[in-house]
Amino acid sequence: MTNHMSDKNEQLAQEAFTLQSKKFDQQYGINKIIEYKRERVRTHLRNYLLPDHYILELNSGTGEDAIWLARQQCRVHATDISVGMMEVLKRKVITERLQNSISFELCSFTNLKSLSDKGPYDMIFSNFAGLNCTTEIKKVLESFDGLLKPNGIVALVLLPKFCLWEWLLLFNGKFKTATRRISPNGAVANIEGISFRCRYYNPSYIAKALHQRFKLLRIEGLCTIVPPSYIEKFAERYPSLFMFLKRKEEKMKNKWPWKLIGDYYIISLQKK
Repeated sequence: MTNHMSDKNEQLAQEAFTLQSKKFDQQYGINKIIEYKRERVRTHLRNYLLPDHYILELNSGTGEDAIWLARQQCRVHATDISVGMMEVLKRKVITERLQNSISFELCSFTNLKSLSDKGPYDMIFSNFAGLNCTTEIKKVLESFDGLLKPNGIVALVLLPKFCLWEWLLLFNGKFKTATRRISPNGAVANIEGISFRCRYYNPSYIAKALHQRFKLLRIEGLCTIVPPSYIEKFAERYPSLFMFLKRKEEKMKNKWPWKLIGDYYIISLQKK
């Protein structure tokens, strides 16, 4: 196993998520908006998945997506920098008897050149803003070409620089939260008492960074009309409104400006 981290920020993120790994699934597994987000991402991926596809997953966490992908008859090489997350993933793979479908490796996405298995892969996938935890995303993106087969897919879920729901928090007096994404240096996240820096990247940045070797396929806003999952118990308190907002977001997710101003966006590109 490799575990090369290129900067102090990644080391801090690794320590934070390792501490969180023991309660991650319990903490986030029962949130209806997180369930909604996962299903939206998986619906997006279904546009590109075929049985026997080989997928490189970055920041795989506790393995929820790797297990789902394996159940779609795909093979997954799951990578993460968090020792704790990787241990949880390993236990799940054994419990689910998916050792033939899921392999794993402790590896930073800024050091993909050191991967023990360099593919080539049919898809590179990163969910729920893992790549926002690096200050070297350009280095990550530059490594994709050599790891993918011709016509291979990149599917990323990232945090943009503007979130409509966060700006609405200005009316609630939460100025710091409302404006945290606009700083060129990003914002400080705190998980389990450990602080590290997050950066925010618009879809145009990703598309431009990859445009020479990849063509843009699709951008979807995620939690643009549906509120972010950190607005606690929204779905439980307002079930009818939650369903209404889901229907609206389904209609508007690919349209301007809604595809650009969510809590997240899903972007997919194809190798030329």
